[in-house]
Amino acid sequence: MSASPERPVRVRFAPSPTGYLHIGGARTALFNWLFARKHGGTFILRVEDTDQKRYVPDSEQDIKDNLRWLGLTWDEGPDVGGAHGPYHQSQRSDLYRQWADWLVEHGYAYRCNCTAERLEDLRKQQEASKQTPGYDRHCRDLHLGAEIGEHVVRFQMPLDGETTINDLIRGPISFRNADLQDLVLLKSDGLPTYHLANVVDDHFMEISHILRADEWIATAPLHAQLYAAFGWEMPQIAHLPVILSPSGKGKLSKRDQAFQDGTMKVLVQVREYRRAGYLPEAVVNWLTNIGWAFGDDREIFPVAESIPRFDLANVNPAGGKLPFEKLEWLNGQYMQMLSVEDLAARVRPFFEQAGLAVDDDRLRRLVPLIRERIKTLPDAVEMAGFVFLETVTLEDPKQLVQKGMDAAGTVAALRAAHETLAGLAAFSAAAQEPPMRQLCEALGLKPGQLFGAVRVAVTAQQVSPPLFETMEIIGQATCLTRIRAAADRLEQLYG
Repeated sequence: MSASPERPVRVRFAPSPTGYLHIGGARTALFNWLFARKHGGTFILRVEDTDQKRYVPDSEQDIKDNLRWLGLTWDEGPDVGGAHGPYHQSQRSDLYRQWADWLVEHGYAYRCNCTAERLEDLRKQQEASKQTPGYDRHCRDLHLGAEIGEHVVRFQMPLDGETTINDLIRGPISFRNADLQDLVLLKSDGLPTYHLANVVDDHFMEISHILRADEWIATAPLHAQLYAAFGWEMPQIAHLPVILSPSGKGKLSKRDQAFQDGTMKVLVQVREYRRAGYLPEAVVNWLTNIGWAFGDDREIFPVAESIPRFDLANVNPAGGKLPFEKLEWLNGQYMQMLSVEDLAARVRPFFEQAGLAVDDDRLRRLVPLIRERIKTLPDAVEMAGFVFLETVTLEDPKQLVQKGMDAAGTVAALRAAHETLAGLAAFSAAAQEPPMRQLCEALGLKPGQLFGAVRVAVTAQQVSPPLFETMEIIGQATCLTRIRAAADRLEQLYG
């Protein structure tokens, strides 16, 4: 599975900056990275930026930022350099033209000056006669010279025999050459298509293995024929299984935004996972399990443990559903494994984005109370943002009234709780709980009734971290102010 000693393992992830890093692209990058690390090889980032019509200016930075966020650092490429650069295809145009000309000169390619109008008419005729659409090789035997004006360069595919690709995951795949097209290698603007550029670059960057999406299987015979024409050794190749939507109804969308799949909102871009508060460790663990299994029935494993086990022989060629629900569970598990300081540092930006002034001491004390209750980092804000507010606003004061109580009884209970808590010399959770339980007995209330009313008064929500520990963090003065304000408001409305 690895390259020979004469050909060290060198793999590449070669995104096109026409959009933000897709979760499927991230899985492809991950498998390449794992393969390189497993074999002590080199992981290369190459930017295939020749499609200027669809170029998105900030997408390259997004791709690099999110690869780094996932921990998929590259050994050669933009921002890193290397002996096989440049690593942007737009800076390698002369090389592509040189080898396109070589193919023409040696009879493996030809110049084609068919106009867009002719090609459109041809397409319509083929549709009308129910023929397979494609170029009719009109210019193949015309031997047009470079002086013909605007033209493209097409590969001259053999017309008989078969081309067989030995896929490392799927085994041999054979194609009838007569069914294949004379595809364009060099466009009329002088820029290469993917087919020419990736073959030339993979050769000169000494790529040993190509791990790419299965959508490229149909182009593999052309690439194999190009390698044969050049007389170059073709890298070993593996086409990774497609990622299906969670419902299994088709390939995962490459839309720019999250999309709805039945009742589930599916995130498409890596940056959406980042913004949604998923940990990169959890996302990597999750992606590694899509199409490959760690073994030993383990679902949670650090990336360092997956490296020595990673083997293309264990990649399932069949497409797999995106197990979106599993990611939430994994994320929760990984958050529980983080140290208090680490988790505090990761949730802090989400509190600050919500406009909350966070102090480190209270945040560190809060984290142990919420770490087992949250699934994503923003959940911390929803669950405990009230800790960092000066005052809280209760939208519906009726929420103060617990089951089996009325408004007047709730006001009385809150004022009694205020008096009890105000009389405490210490405000630790341990100091609060005994007298509050005694108050329940004195008032003839169940703990859930009194504590529920106090919880809503202090937090403005019906669910929160443990009450007394939370109140200790908020502080005695602030808690008393909130309880008094809640009792006054309830009394004004319903008293």
